[in-house]
Amino acid sequence: MTTRIEFFPLGNADTLRLDLADGRKILFDYAAMRSGDDPQDKRCDLPAELRRDLNRAGRDNFDAVCITHTDTDHCKGFGDFFWLEHAKAYQGEGRIKINELWVPAAAILEENLKDDARLVRAEARHRLREGKGVRVFSRPGRLKKWLEDEGLNFEKRKHLIVDAGELVPGYEKDGPEQVEFFVHSPFGWRQDENTVVSRNEDSIVMHATFQEAGTESRLFLGSDATYEILSQIVRTTRRHGNADRLRWDMMKLPHHCSYLSLGPDKGTDETVPDPDVRWLFEDQREEGSCIVSPSCPIPAKGAADDNNDQPPHRQAANYHRRISKGCEGEFEVTMEKPSKASPKPFTYMITAQGIALKLAAPMVGSTAAAETPRAG
Repeated sequence: MTTRIEFFPLGNADTLRLDLADGRKILFDYAAMRSGDDPQDKRCDLPAELRRDLNRAGRDNFDAVCITHTDTDHCKGFGDFFWLEHAKAYQGEGRIKINELWVPAAAILEENLKDDARLVRAEARHRLREGKGVRVFSRPGRLKKWLEDEGLNFEKRKHLIVDAGELVPGYEKDGPEQVEFFVHSPFGWRQDENTVVSRNEDSIVMHATFQEAGTESRLFLGSDATYEILSQIVRTTRRHGNADRLRWDMMKLPHHCSYLSLGPDKGTDETVPDPDVRWLFEDQREEGSCIVSPSCPIPAKGAADDNNDQPPHRQAANYHRRISKGCEGEFEVTMEKPSKASPKPFTYMITAQGIALKLAAPMVGSTAAAETPRAG
C-alpha cells in the first residue's frame, strides 16, 4: 500500500490525513469550518469527506487523531464528529472512534476552555486517568503534579508521555508503516518556566520521515508555530546534532501563511525571515520540495484584505513563492487548489522517487526533482 498525504481546503484552518503503508490512518487536527449547505462557502465538507474515505476502507475509526492545539481552527466540530469515551452524550451510531488521541500537555492543563476545546481536554484527561488510548506531548515532569493531584500513579502513565527530541512509539520507518515521527515541540523546559499556556507556543510540531523502496521523504508539520518557536526548534535541534530532523521535502506551513511564522515584521512586499527560520526554509529544503499553506487565497496587493492582521499575508507568501521558484519547488494554497471555484481535498503520494501529487504527478523529493519532469 502506498502512503498518502491528504490536505483539506478549510479556509484558515488545519486538517491533514496520513494513510500509512500498513493501512493505518492518522488525522492531524479536525476543523469542520464549512457553514452548512451555503453554496457560497467553498470550504470542503470535512465530516462528509472523512466519512466517505472511512466507508471505502470499511472502518469507523482512526488509529490516531492529533489535535496539535485547542484553537478553534484546529478542533471545531470535535464533539459532533467523534465518539468520545468520557461521556455517553458523545457516543452513538455514526460517530468516529479514536484509537489513540495525541495532544500537547497544554490541552490537559489549560483552564477556562470552551466548546470543542473543552471537549478535547475532557477526553484527553479521561484517557490519561484511564491510562490508555492517549499520547501527551510534554516533558514528563510537567504532568506529574497534575497526575498526583488527581490521585493517579505517575509511573504507570509515564509511558504515555512523549518529550521533544523523542520518537512517537509504535512507528518505525523500517517497519510495515514505513514512517517515524520525531517530536520538535512542545518544549518541556518552556512549559516548566511558564505558568500561562500559550497555545501556539505549546502546540505539537513534528517531523515525519517516510521510507519507500529505500528512498526517504520528509514532511515538516509546523502546526501554528511562531518564528520564535521555530528559531528555538532550529537552535535546539542543531545543538543536539539532529539537523537531519529539519530537512524537508514537504512543509505544512505554520499558521496559515502568517508573517509571524517568519519574523517580527511583515515587510512591504516580502517578509524578511529570522536567521534561524531562514536556515530552516532555505538551507534545509530539498530541491523540488513543496510548501502547502492551509489558508484562504493569498490577497492581491492593494486588495481590501491585503492589510488584514489575520493571515494569509501577501508578504509572507511572496517570500515562500520566491524561494520555491529558486529550488524548482512549489508553493500551494489549499483554498486555491485544485479549483478556486470548488476546492476539494488533494493528495500526495510517497513514492520511490519522492513525494508526488496524485494524478497531476509533479514530483517533489530528494531524487524526484532531478530525475522526474514536472507535469504542466
